[in-house]
Parts: sequence; structure tokens; C-alpha cells
Amino acid sequence: MKSATFASLGVDPKLRGAAEQVLEEGETLSSFVEQSIRDGAQRRQAQREFIARGLRARESARESKNDVPAAKVVARLEGMPAVVQCPAVDDRSNVARHVATGAPPMTDVLRF
Repeated sequence: MKSATFASLGVDPKLRGAAEQVLEEGETLSSFVEQSIRDGAQRRQAQREFIARGLRARESARESKNDVPAAKVVARLEGMPAVVQCPAVDDRSNVARHVATGAPPMTDVLRF
């Protein structure tokens, strides 16, 4: 398969230097740029798909009359006490946080 090329890219010397400093052993600047382009294209495609799924879900919720207006969600959240969230290492630490602070367990679900 014949490989295609990208147009020559002029960049600030500082940017080139920064890129060269993070190259892995045996990695070339060309392979780094190629991988960066692949990663960027994949990320943008994933973002587009994510947005499309969200729009479809929104429309489906509206059609089924199961959507919750944003104002209702915000009002409910504003009425909740502030809780400091800390990542639970395991269930015991989650329970310990609940007992020590009186905060609800992090497994609680917001319901409307």
C-alpha cells in the first residue's frame, strides 16, 4: 500500500523542542506526529459519536415524555446539602466516611 504524506508543517522551535523532549526511546518525531494525528482523529470521532448518542437520547426522552426539565434538576441539586466527595477505596472506607461525617453513602442515587 502506498503511503500518503502530510504537508510540511512549520512550527515554533520551542514546540518542536518540547515534542522532541517527550519522545520515547527509539521513537521518531515523524512517528510521534503520526500517532498524535491518529489519536486526535479518533478522539474527535468519539466526541461526534457521543454527541450524536446524546441528541438521540434527548429526542427519545422527549418523545416518551420521560425527560426531566433542567430547572427541576437544578432546583433539586440546590436543595441538597453540600457533601465532600472522596473516592471510596472499598466499601469499608465508604461506610467509615458515612459514620464519621454523617454524609450519605456515595452509592446514594439522586431521584426525582
